[in-house]
Amino acid sequence: MDQLAKTERLNQLYELYGVLLTDKQQAYFVAYYQNDFSLAEIASEFGVSRNAVFDQLNTAIQHLENYEEKLKLLIRKNNRLDLLKQYEQTGDVQYLEKLAEMDDV
Repeated sequence: MDQLAKTERLNQLYELYGVLLTDKQQAYFVAYYQNDFSLAEIASEFGVSRNAVFDQLNTAIQHLENYEEKLKLLIRKNNRLDLLKQYEQTGDVQYLEKLAEMDDV
């Protein structure tokens, strides 16, 4: 997975699970992955070491991945979007029926 795809996935996970992170992890994540700050810039802004920022970001990523592993919200979201896209392309109602079945689970 290239860096851009990794960043996009992490941002999608953050959108779903970010509120479950600590305030510090949220702030570091947004600064690094959304505002494109360097570790040094974040460290300076928060008065901590670059290593502390690095550790918090890694912990946040682990939490986001663990939440997705257990809850699978991103996978479900992407599956729903795929079904909607297939319906829009084909007009075949079977895709809407599959979508309705997913919502019943």
